[in-house]
Amino acid sequence: MAAAFSCAGPSVVLDTTPRLASPWPYWCAAPGEGLASIPPDRPATRKAIQEAASNCRTPEGRTWQALTDHQSWSSAPLSLPEDPAAWYQLAAAGGWQAVVADTPHAVAQDVISARCAGRTGQTASWCSLPFSVPVLSAAATGPGVQALQIAVKAAVAEGLPLQRAVVALTATSEGRQPSPVRAAAAMLRSHVFSVINVPYDPHIRTYGMSDSHRIRPKTLAAGYDLAGAVVASAHQVWGHPLPAARTPAPLSSDARVASEKVPA
Repeated sequence: MAAAFSCAGPSVVLDTTPRLASPWPYWCAAPGEGLASIPPDRPATRKAIQEAASNCRTPEGRTWQALTDHQSWSSAPLSLPEDPAAWYQLAAAGGWQAVVADTPHAVAQDVISARCAGRTGQTASWCSLPFSVPVLSAAATGPGVQALQIAVKAAVAEGLPLQRAVVALTATSEGRQPSPVRAAAAMLRSHVFSVINVPYDPHIRTYGMSDSHRIRPKTLAAGYDLAGAVVASAHQVWGHPLPAARTPAPLSSDARVASEKVPA
């Protein structure tokens, strides 16, 4: 998706997963300084944020970026912000036009837990960001779509903006989709904006997203379909062209100087 969005402008993947549970550090061919170089409790310039990002290339030669943690596996884990607004502020300060947030939380579990605790969940917080389009991914298997259907039911019950969501069903093997998956996809189309089928790609199954030039053309086409569905959903909800997104207010020079002072 980030590769497809790079056709229109600077795009980035925000890796919100803790270092030891994330594959992104292994997928970046040109690692940047990493998230450790931009502590969340200190001001950062656009240059510093861009230098923290890793550069990745599409098969066509365009560049997209990823913000992830490149520390050694034995380093102390980073304290990553949980509030999606903090990640939105980081992306806005970095100057990217399209942002793909790779989130690790299970949607159904998050929605139900937040509802029982009487608080706003992660899913709802991500959905409330400017021009956000949820993308739900699931394996194109019986258990995969069963879990997805539960997540959809939980989201509908909670009143989340499922009508602008896009679903990605990822095949785990070659061949025709099982009948339960086809039936689930037909059911989902009445609840979400679009359902996209992502074909099986043995290179991704073996090596992940590294060596993008070896990814199958059908997989790349599915990525463009996903990005196109996201943009179409955003246009349907907010109009065409999209209005300018809110930009977090910069710190004043006095506040910046004060925050950079270190007590003796």
